[in-house]
Amino acid sequence: MVTSPRMSDGPAPDADPAGRLRASNRRIALTLAAIAAVFFVGIIASKLVGDPRIGIGVLGGAVLLYLLVAIGRNLRDRR
Repeated sequence: MVTSPRMSDGPAPDADPAGRLRASNRRIALTLAAIAAVFFVGIIASKLVGDPRIGIGVLGGAVLLYLLVAIGRNLRDRR
């Protein structure tokens, strides 16, 4: 079995800084777009069901989930 000398999934330390910035911007944009999509789905679900508590619960859960993901990614990057 052939293994790579670099085992991490992240970019190489000598990688192009502009490429790393573009990749970071793409990740942030996708995260923000996903948050917006979840908000819209929560609002639509609350209108379809008729109970505003459903929408608030969906939105609150989504915000909590994204905070956990963001904090986890930040902690993982510092290792």
